[in-house]
Amino acid sequence: MPELKTLALFILTALAEILGCYLPWLWLREARSAWLLLPAALSLAAFAWLLTLHPSAAGRTYAAYGGVYIGVALLWLWAVDGIRPTLWDAVGGSVALAGMAIIMFAPRS
Repeated sequence: MPELKTLALFILTALAEILGCYLPWLWLREARSAWLLLPAALSLAAFAWLLTLHPSAAGRTYAAYGGVYIGVALLWLWAVDGIRPTLWDAVGGSVALAGMAIIMFAPRS
């Protein structure tokens, strides 16, 4: 069960980071309201705070988080951008998630 909690925390962390970066992207690239920068800043602050909740050492957490970020970003590509990931996107995301699992769940002495 701690594995599911860790994975859920990683997913929440990734969503906070992606949203915090996506909103300024909308402002800059899509000429949306500058007011989007306020929730973006709050989302990035939540992202930084969520990283501190992970139980592992910071470097290990950041390394493993990258794998989950890739997977969540591909789901974002599909759900928000409306672009279906390719087979190669799925293969790359799977490799990244496998790397995350090895880093986070390997036995430690």
